[in-house]
Amino acid sequence: MTATSKQAAKPLPRPGHEVMKTSRLAAIQPSRLSGTRAFMNKMIRERWDIRIVRFDVDGNAEGTVVYSIKAPYQEFSFIGFSRPPSRTARTGRIIGQAWDMMGALIEGPATEEEIESARREIPKLYTGRATSNALIWCRSNRSMRVFDQTMAALAEGRQPHGEDIARVCYLMRNTGLDGNGTFGTRSFQSLGAHHALGGVLEAQLLTAYLMREFSCDLVEHLAAKASSQAVKLAPELRRYIGVGNGSALGLIFFVHKHPRLIDRLLSAREHAIALARGLALNKSDYRIEQLSDLLQRAIVFRRQDRMVYETFASSARVADDLDTILAQLHRFRATGAVLGRETVRPLDVLADELDGKVAPEAYETLLSLYLELVPDEADALLKGVEAPDEFVVSPAESVADLITLVRQDYRWALDVDMSGPDAYRYVWYKSETAEEPRRGAREEVPDALDLGLDVCGSIQSLLADLNAEDGKLSIARFLLKRPQHRHMVSRVQSLRGQEYHTPRANINSEAFVPIDLVRLMNVGIHGIDKCRDFLSRNLRGVLYHGAPTPDDLRAGYTGIWYYPAEPVL
Repeated sequence: MTATSKQAAKPLPRPGHEVMKTSRLAAIQPSRLSGTRAFMNKMIRERWDIRIVRFDVDGNAEGTVVYSIKAPYQEFSFIGFSRPPSRTARTGRIIGQAWDMMGALIEGPATEEEIESARREIPKLYTGRATSNALIWCRSNRSMRVFDQTMAALAEGRQPHGEDIARVCYLMRNTGLDGNGTFGTRSFQSLGAHHALGGVLEAQLLTAYLMREFSCDLVEHLAAKASSQAVKLAPELRRYIGVGNGSALGLIFFVHKHPRLIDRLLSAREHAIALARGLALNKSDYRIEQLSDLLQRAIVFRRQDRMVYETFASSARVADDLDTILAQLHRFRATGAVLGRETVRPLDVLADELDGKVAPEAYETLLSLYLELVPDEADALLKGVEAPDEFVVSPAESVADLITLVRQDYRWALDVDMSGPDAYRYVWYKSETAEEPRRGAREEVPDALDLGLDVCGSIQSLLADLNAEDGKLSIARFLLKRPQHRHMVSRVQSLRGQEYHTPRANINSEAFVPIDLVRLMNVGIHGIDKCRDFLSRNLRGVLYHGAPTPDDLRAGYTGIWYYPAEPVL
């Protein structure tokens, strides 16, 4: 192939064997296709109207709040119950007995009957029952030190110190967003694509945003209760404040339970990146300047990041690498060449040359920012995401055809050594005390039922049994003889030809890093910023960091809100 013909070939999405390595998945950064950013863009575009209807809270933080949320063609209500923080029963876990706020997102205006039902039922959790129009039940707790510091400052008539806020970037932390049938809430499948919250995770995302708004409204309200000299949060500080989020190992089960959703979301991202890499741009194209400005914004964000990361690349290192990338863009604007190569597709050359030479987080930040250069195409790809959960067996397929499919789509799983001592060293189970997923050494929990999806072992066992049968035998008859393979057969057949559905790892092995997949969900899928890790099991980060306020939405916000700089007050 000549240099000219090679340059003419448009970039293709990265292959599944490259993207689905768990270390690569862990490095994916927030983009306009991530949950919080995509949903905020939707609210900005449609100018959603969010207002306080009721804020009946006393000086001790006890009381009831109601928000009205009006989308273009639908109305919702958020009912919240504020409580004084408990120093003993307060916890972020589902086994807790007290939270600083509990609430519900419902369809339509909130009636007194619905408010009282929520007040009565939500504290019961698993023994409670939601009303028929409830979408989400939620819980959150204050960041005690920062909340109290902020309230004290406002009560004194001044703004809190920016560095105090920047250490955590939130006043309250989400400790639960439950829906899709949990507690009797309405199933998401019943909403349909034309529902105002019919997109991926949108009901939870709206609820999380309202948690952010409640935390800011509450701290202002309590400051006003404490002092007649109190002031409100400065708009730039209120935008900077997000809502905290904590996640643990249960998200790994989500990844394996919803492979179609993971595939469609990652596929949309990879196709959008390929479109951006294929743009023909000269050195004076406005999109080069746009990308440079976005990179500079990301660099400032990383330089100001005060979080401490245990195992992930530090923000200082990421910022250094982004500086290197930005310098290459500046050279292209000056000379028309990227890394010494003249090209009509500078973004493709840049991505190709930098892969593996900068921190993975820096590289994926660049690719995520590429999407801002093809916003309409990227948004259209996200809108087309449809991911039903059901797997269906194709009973008429022959054993020979399924053997071919397994060898073609699961070569990576067949190549994993499942006979060694470390292949099944760990087991996935549910903790009796915390009621949360755990991973432990098999010898320490010998009686535990393994809840993890053993893709590698199951694929190898399936292929061995398929090879023992006549290739002309139908899958229906094969499963009559060997019903233990039904789930894996339906999964393999239903995901045929899709590249991004299953992380390529043995999750029971010593080599598997559990936090990698939790980070994929939190950062890449949900769009959470400043995710820091604890003991390679838990992540804590910030949702809606820098997001417009309801006042901004009503006024027609036009700025760039993500990667916010620390406010200068």
